[in-house]
Amino acid sequence: KCGIVSVQDNRISIWSAGDLGNTGLNGEYHGEPRLLCDIQHNGDVMDMQFLDQERIVVASSTGTVTIFRHHQNNQTLSANHRWDKAHYHVDQDTSCGGAACTGVVCNNPEIVTVGEDGRINLFRADQKDAVRTIDNADSSTLHAVTFLRTTEILTVNSIGQLKIWDLRHQRNEPSQIFSLAGDRVPLHCVDRHPNQQHIVATGGQDGMLSIWDIRQGTMPVSLLNAHEAEMWEVHFHPSDPDHLFTCSEDGSLWHWDTSTNVSEKPSFLHQGGRSTAYLSHSTINQSVVSAWLSNDPTKDRMEITNLIPNQTLSVNSLDVLGPCLVYGTDAEAIYVNRQLFA
Repeated sequence: KCGIVSVQDNRISIWSAGDLGNTGLNGEYHGEPRLLCDIQHNGDVMDMQFLDQERIVVASSTGTVTIFRHHQNNQTLSANHRWDKAHYHVDQDTSCGGAACTGVVCNNPEIVTVGEDGRINLFRADQKDAVRTIDNADSSTLHAVTFLRTTEILTVNSIGQLKIWDLRHQRNEPSQIFSLAGDRVPLHCVDRHPNQQHIVATGGQDGMLSIWDIRQGTMPVSLLNAHEAEMWEVHFHPSDPDHLFTCSEDGSLWHWDTSTNVSEKPSFLHQGGRSTAYLSHSTINQSVVSAWLSNDPTKDRMEITNLIPNQTLSVNSLDVLGPCLVYGTDAEAIYVNRQLFA
């Protein structure tokens, strides 16, 4: 039986953060961000991504996936296309069987979604029905998805596994499975290096950053002590991938910088196993670990900076482009830093 659930008024909003002229000495944006338009959204927004300049794909906790169109001529948003209950637990036709759609990734016109139901959907923006559905892709919750190549995707799940799926093959099995050793810690986020596609970063419930080389082995190349609570997102900088950004439930947002060789400091890098050392907040600004795939921690160093040292509430989402970093927190605020590399 379905219970009655109170529905919050959730909204999708388009903001303008103004121009580069309004920044202070520390890169904080001083102009007032302007709300251009917004539209109601049923369920919690679990993930969203631009499909192109005008369309945004949004994943809902109800299991529905919606494409919204931003009409820039009159600054309005409208629902362009909707796949109702793309994710569901028992029966797609019941009124309450929806399972949260936890992740969405776009490579126009293709859209891939994953969900709590362990299902993977491949949609095309111009087609009413799913192009492909892998119903029992995973026995556990799929938390995130990203493209590895045009025809391959990466997923992470709640039992510490990273999987590669080749969408050209009709069999509903992953082509490769990688997993964390020991405790099956849930993985929440995944990103791949924009230039070296064999390098993949994941983050999980224990706040650890894992770096994987999908050409070799089935375990991470590096496990790096990071946040004190769940890591919600990990992103390589799209045009400068020596820089990586992670955010966490613990209220921190870290900038990992492998672009410089820094003088000898104690290493917190642990190869291929769970580490016992803990990175305390007092050591964050020391250079800590090696370049992404270095097996010799003494050769290179990585600088880590907490970009919001006094934050206490969860940092739920981040995105980075050029010199700009945008992040959202449980304070119901969106922050813009426009001078990342200043």
